[in-house]
Amino acid sequence: MGEHRLDGSYVVERRGADSSGNAKVFDSFEALERLGERLPAEATAEDLSRVGLTGGRRHMVLWHLVEHPGLPYDLASRQPLTARRAEDG
Repeated sequence: MGEHRLDGSYVVERRGADSSGNAKVFDSFEALERLGERLPAEATAEDLSRVGLTGGRRHMVLWHLVEHPGLPYDLASRQPLTARRAEDG
């Protein structure tokens, strides 16, 4: 689940999260889009480690890229979790 905040930031958080360890705050939604643009066409959680995300946040953000209707990613595989940039994305 993602949330646009009044200060312009964008938060990706695990559903039902009750701690900051279950959320990643981006400066803006565009910052999340730029992160996605830096990933390979097929990206895994390990690829998100290379851009500074750690632990469960890697999977949480990768799932968000796949599930968000405004982002050009599809689920390529569940094991390992892999997102594929859509052809027209």
